[in-house]
Amino acid sequence: MHPMLSSDLADFDAILDRAREMAGTYLHELPQRSVAANLPADLSLRTPLPTHGLGAHAALQRFEQDWVPLMSGSPGPRYFGFVVGGATPAALAADWLVSSYDQNAQRNGDTGAAAIEAQAVDLLRQLLHWPEHWTGLCVTGATMANYVGMALARQWYGKQHGRDVAVDGVWGLPPMAVFAGASHSSTSKALSMTGIGHGQLHALPLLPGREALDVAALERALAAHGGAPCTVVASAGTVNTVDFDDLAAIAALKARHPFWLHVDAAFGGIAAASDKYRGLLAGIEAADSVTVDAHKWLNVPYDCALTYTAHLPLQLEVFQNRSAYLPAPLAVEDNYLHLAPENSRRFRALPLWMTLLAYGREGHAELVERNCASARYLGELLAADPLFRLAAPVRLNVVCFTLANGDAAALQRLHKALHEDGTAYLSPSVLDGQPMLRAALCNWRTTDADVEQTYVALKRLATAAVHPSP
Repeated sequence: MHPMLSSDLADFDAILDRAREMAGTYLHELPQRSVAANLPADLSLRTPLPTHGLGAHAALQRFEQDWVPLMSGSPGPRYFGFVVGGATPAALAADWLVSSYDQNAQRNGDTGAAAIEAQAVDLLRQLLHWPEHWTGLCVTGATMANYVGMALARQWYGKQHGRDVAVDGVWGLPPMAVFAGASHSSTSKALSMTGIGHGQLHALPLLPGREALDVAALERALAAHGGAPCTVVASAGTVNTVDFDDLAAIAALKARHPFWLHVDAAFGGIAAASDKYRGLLAGIEAADSVTVDAHKWLNVPYDCALTYTAHLPLQLEVFQNRSAYLPAPLAVEDNYLHLAPENSRRFRALPLWMTLLAYGREGHAELVERNCASARYLGELLAADPLFRLAAPVRLNVVCFTLANGDAAALQRLHKALHEDGTAYLSPSVLDGQPMLRAALCNWRTTDADVEQTYVALKRLATAAVHPSP
C-alpha cells in the first residue's frame, strides 16, 4: 500500500473529525457569512498534480485555505437565487452516511439501498398525495427526470405507430410534436438528448400577464394536429414566477386527443405537501410522467430529483440493461438497474428517506407555508416602498420585482452591489422582456428576520444604485 494511503488509513478517525470540524464551522457561520462568493479575476483552473501526494490532512488544509473562502453561502437562510434549498439536519447527516456506506443503489440483492429508495419514493408520493399506482426512482436532477419522461413519451409514441423505439430507434417515424407553454429549458435539453429534437417543441400562447399555458390555445393546436399522437409538457410551478398550468383542464383534453402528458413539477410539486396549496396541482393524477426535485424545496442536498410514471412496463422497455453478468429484472419496482439511465447509482435516496421520516407531513407542510408567508411579507415590504415595483404577483414563494423608475442600468448596479455586499443573493431574470430580480424562498432556515434583513439591504443599495455618486 502506498505510504500516504497507509498513513491515512491509520489516521482515518482524525481525518473525519477534521472534516466534521470544518463542516461545523461553515454551517454555524452561515447566518453571518457573505451569501455570494466573489471570485478573483485571476482564479486558476489548473494546479500541479503532486507526485508523492499530500495526504488527507494536508489536502483538507489546502481546501480550507484556498477554497473555503470562495464557497457561497447557498445552504443559508438568505440565498434566494434560482430555486435552491438547503439541507435539513436529517438530510445532511444522511448524506454524510451515503459516502461512508458507498452503496451502488441499482437493485436489491446484495444491499438494501434499492429498497430504501423504493420506500423514499413512496414516502414522497404519500406526502404529495399522488396516485398509489405510480412508481418512481431517484435521478440526479430535474434535467435527468425530464429526460426520463421524454424517453417514455418517445417509447409510447412509437407504440402508437406500431414501433418499438427502444429496439428499432426513431428512424422512419414521423416527428413527434411537443406542445408546452412556459416550459423549463431542461425540457428542450431532454428533447435533444432523446433524439426527439428540441425543434419539435411548440411554444403555445400564455394567459395574459401569466406564465400559465392558455388551455384554449392548446386545444386548438391539438385539433389542428388532426388526432395524431403527440406530447404535452405542463408546468407545475415555473421557475421565474412559480405559475401553474391548469392541469385539470389539460387532463380533460386527454378524453378527446391522444397525447402523453408530462408534468414538470420540479419546483412547485412540493407545494402539495400543504393542504393550503395542494389545489394548485389538481389534475396531476392524469399525468403519464412527472418530474419533482428533492434538492429544491425539500431541502435535500444535491443531487436528487425524482421521476414518477404510471407506465412502468414502458420504463422497463426503455432502460432494461442487457448483460451476461447482470441479472434480468425480477422484482421490477426496485430494480433500478433496469429502470434508470445509470447502472452505477449513488445512494442519493437516503437523505430523502431520512428527512421525510424525520419531519413527516407536518414538518414539510410547515416549511412550505412558512416560506410562502415570508415571500408574501417580502412582497408587501417592496410594494409599499416607492423605490420598488413588483414585476409579478407573489403567487407562492417567489418574489419578482424591479426598480420603480424602470432604469435597467440602475437595476444592474443594484444586483452587482447586492452580490458584493453579501447580505443576500437574488437572481437576475427577465419577464415580458423587462429585466427584474427574483427571490425564491426555499430554505428551511429562512425566517421573517431574514426577509427584513434582505429588505433593508435592498433599500440601502437601491438608493445608491438609483442615485450613484458622480
